Amino acid sequence: MGWSSVREMLEPLRRFIRQRRSVEISAAPAESPHDEIQLAATALLLDLAYADGEFSPPERAHIESALSRHFNLDLPSVQELLLLADSERRKAVDHFQFTRMIAEHLDVGQRVVLAEVMYGVILADGRVDDSESVLLRKLANLLDVAPGYLSEARRRAGQAGSVR
Repeated sequence: MGWSSVREMLEPLRRFIRQRRSVEISAAPAESPHDEIQLAATALLLDLAYADGEFSPPERAHIESALSRHFNLDLPSVQELLLLADSERRKAVDHFQFTRMIAEHLDVGQRVVLAEVMYGVILADGRVDDSESVLLRKLANLLDVAPGYLSEARRRAGQAGSVR
């Protein structure tokens, strides 16, 4: 899939977020990566939530809270982003299109925060399935999050009130 196809698929998200934030399209940068990063991060979080075969209410609540907090979105915007990201993740052949976008545009600190949110997702329902753990380590590798940083992210996610 070429960049033009990816841009075409992501254009509805760009328009949606710009409308929600009341930003004039002419004032927004033509090639802003922020919308794509939000979509990519949300798709990865959803993949983790579905990794054990069940998207539980605590996982949903954790994702909604994290998206609202980190992307400064209201609940209707979060819910629409979740719908769009779920559609995109279902169409994706692999995780690379999402992880590449994030790795290219976020620094290591921001990627570690994402890893912490990812751990929060898999810890939210009180149990960690092997498939969730394997997927999280795979995504962390693709995001270029070193094992030491990943351990720190897990520790912080556990301290944030999630079950270990």
